[in-house]
Amino acid sequence: MLMNIPVGDTERPVPRWALRLAKALPFVVLPHCLWRLPFAFDLRMGTVDPDAGAYVWWATPYVIGLSVLTEALTVLTLGLVSGWGEVFPRWVPVLGGRRVPPLAAVVPAVLGGLVLVALFDGMPLGWLGVVAEVGYSNGWWMLLGRVCTATAMFWGPATLALAWAYHRRRRPGVG
Repeated sequence: MLMNIPVGDTERPVPRWALRLAKALPFVVLPHCLWRLPFAFDLRMGTVDPDAGAYVWWATPYVIGLSVLTEALTVLTLGLVSGWGEVFPRWVPVLGGRRVPPLAAVVPAVLGGLVLVALFDGMPLGWLGVVAEVGYSNGWWMLLGRVCTATAMFWGPATLALAWAYHRRRRPGVG
């Protein structure tokens, strides 16, 4: 099933899978953000890191801000399946009402997706002992940590898939 987004005189079909994926992505990454929040208050969540420094005052706003920024960036992927990703909203100065150049959305989405893959998709290498990983005080903390942080591994490939679908939908001759 396809959803049509009006763009001027034409409509572009959005695949149902892309719409569902974009809407689910903030919830998929949420466990990773929630796992991070206790560290803002110097709660180590069972991690054992002998090289960890002492708690500093700016850790709280930094970690909270990082979690909020992470969620905000996941919400931006909705632009790849929404009308505001094809036509700038009228309230945007100078650009309001104009079409979004496809590459202006695809290039940042692809670059962002590749960065996310590089950041998070190597985590299983740590789990397998190929690269160093922070230790845990017991297996239950390790399981909880891995379940919560593993969701971030889906973010990069999902962003790349949404960028691909956006590009296919917006390429010349489609409509």
